[in-house]
Amino acid sequence: MKRAILLTAAMLFITTAPLHAEEEQRLGVTLDISYLTKWLSKGARAYGAKGALFKTVDVDLYGTGFGVKVTHRSATSSGYVDKQRFDYRPYYKNRLFEGESYVTNYNISVGYEHYPGLARDKANTTYEWIFAFSWPEILPGPLVPSYICHYEYPASGGDVNSDVTGWVHRFRLVYEPNLPEIQQPLYLSSELAYTDGLGGAGVDHDWSYATFGALTKLQITQNLTFVPGIYYQISMDDSVDKQNELYAILSMKYSF
Repeated sequence: MKRAILLTAAMLFITTAPLHAEEEQRLGVTLDISYLTKWLSKGARAYGAKGALFKTVDVDLYGTGFGVKVTHRSATSSGYVDKQRFDYRPYYKNRLFEGESYVTNYNISVGYEHYPGLARDKANTTYEWIFAFSWPEILPGPLVPSYICHYEYPASGGDVNSDVTGWVHRFRLVYEPNLPEIQQPLYLSSELAYTDGLGGAGVDHDWSYATFGALTKLQITQNLTFVPGIYYQISMDDSVDKQNELYAILSMKYSF
């Protein structure tokens, strides 16, 4: 299974990379600091009822479609010091079927999730593949459907959570208004997720949660953007989360 995933990703990289070959681009960097009142990692509470702080550096490699993200995740209060985490995630993004109603944007990445406060054999150190696809022209109006697939597995056989292997499938629909006359449009989103074994023993293979959200983008300067959003998760499977969740995400992004 892992070999098939790697081969699929490699084929997409090889067949679509020439689309950027003739473009002369510059190195792009985005710094992102996000505060989450709760961190729900694929529907599950990562830091209980406590908040989280994400610090991300996203490097776009000269418009080639290749890039890398490095993220540090930590709780905003005590009790989770050993669960602070670094994610290292190279990615490739591009689009297929340009000019067609079924034009497809995609982003394929693999992340290494590392817990610096714990020994490797005592931490849930994993690799995670993410395959994300969206279709901006397939539905009328500003509705954009997307599909995001996660596949996660331990980085080594000695990990304490070596049984954490599985999939999560997320189906999203986003309302993205294209209204130039409105400087801060409201983006609405809905998501339905199917958890297919990810999370270890005791996790069901079932529809696990639905999330509804709203956010806006406030352009503070040419390079600085503030993105506030509020979300409500309806939990459908107790093996992932036993209760519904209301949370907010406040992000400050600086690009240069």
